[in-house]
Amino acid sequence: MTRSTVVVLGFFACAATAAAQSTPNPSVKRVELTAGRSTVVTTDYDISRIAVTNPAVADAVVVQPREILIDGKSAGTVSLIVWGPGQRDQYDLVVEQAVTSLQQQLRLLFPGEDIHVNSTEEAIILSGQVSSNPVVLRAGEIAQASSAKAKVINMLQLPGGSESQQVILQVRFAEVNRRALTELGASLLMSRADATGRTSTQQFAAPNFQKGENATDPQDIVFGDFLNLFFFDRTHGVGAVIKALKSRGFFQSLAEPNLIAYNGQEASFLAGGEIPIPVVQGLTNAVTVVFKEFGIRLTFKPTIAGDVIRLKVKPEVSTLDFGNGITLSGFRIPALSTRRAETDVELRDGQSFVIAGLLDNLTQEDGADIPVLSKVPIIGNLFKSKADRAERTELMVLITPRLVQPLDPDEVPPLPTRPRRFLPAPTGDLDPDGVVDAPAPATTPVPVKKPQGGR
Repeated sequence: MTRSTVVVLGFFACAATAAAQSTPNPSVKRVELTAGRSTVVTTDYDISRIAVTNPAVADAVVVQPREILIDGKSAGTVSLIVWGPGQRDQYDLVVEQAVTSLQQQLRLLFPGEDIHVNSTEEAIILSGQVSSNPVVLRAGEIAQASSAKAKVINMLQLPGGSESQQVILQVRFAEVNRRALTELGASLLMSRADATGRTSTQQFAAPNFQKGENATDPQDIVFGDFLNLFFFDRTHGVGAVIKALKSRGFFQSLAEPNLIAYNGQEASFLAGGEIPIPVVQGLTNAVTVVFKEFGIRLTFKPTIAGDVIRLKVKPEVSTLDFGNGITLSGFRIPALSTRRAETDVELRDGQSFVIAGLLDNLTQEDGADIPVLSKVPIIGNLFKSKADRAERTELMVLITPRLVQPLDPDEVPPLPTRPRRFLPAPTGDLDPDGVVDAPAPATTPVPVKKPQGGR
């Protein structure tokens, strides 16, 4: 063999080696199975030893001298190496999420729709083109119900659908409170040198008596509250105080928060505050402070399907109620009066819906009388007192969801500013509108005005 022939053969040997390195190893076999299912791999030789890179994805056990049982546990790809007498084989175990039944169910329920199901260890992904909004929403609900732990990512597309994945929620809280109060009561009194007397139901404040300087002097009358009507005859020492009061009140509150949330993510809003609540801990009676939120709160979670927005809305309004509060370790802790609603609604971009009918009606009647005397005809009313209270609160929530569309740089509106300082400068010229202009910077020469008639 000549030298040139040796060179040619060496060239072909190098080329064959490079081609063998660039192509996949044909000895690595691929085994596909679904999580939660098993398969059997057979060999042509007796198995002496096996190894699996990650038993959490797939596990293998030798059940016969030439059979291996493989169990799929979770989605992923691992390697299986098998040793025998003078032989060694390698397998790629590809475990897929158990969504085959979900894929079949979606194809059965929505025939003709292009819906593809992919999965990872933590999520189920829906993709493809569908014909209507209800198909997008229903397919997402079915996928979520098929797996309680996995998160569903709904990427189904509609022909000509919006690409926006954010929702801005314009909310208006309107609360109206009407209340009326009626009080009626009388108290008779007598103060003389030889006798002192008073009638009272203790429902309203009544006059008290204070001992005079001398024993023969009539006792002084101390009025904590003259109520509404007061009469006293100094000559005979007889008087009466009457409380007759009627009051009405009207309260209206309006809040207009705006919220932005991503598709499938929850957002919340709170306009109010926090009250400290002391809590006694354990046997040591140590007091810790826990803060409780109150005010106007809104929580919502949007789901976008084309131009349809499905909202899970939870509005809440809570106020402090000192009348029903308690006193603990010297602290006055108010109760919370709360009105809450939770609902699901489906709207298109820009449509509105109203949550109304959250009524709170309160009626209270308190009465007191003096036994026997209050039963006397006609004059028995002088020995009675009563207080009637009526209150009505109505809450209405108006919600308008909109898809957020980004603005191009040339579409950004200008800021509402004016070409002058917000605060007057310490020195400068006064404009005709009464605003002091800012002085010029130190690096810029300040022009000097010439006097009238000067050069």
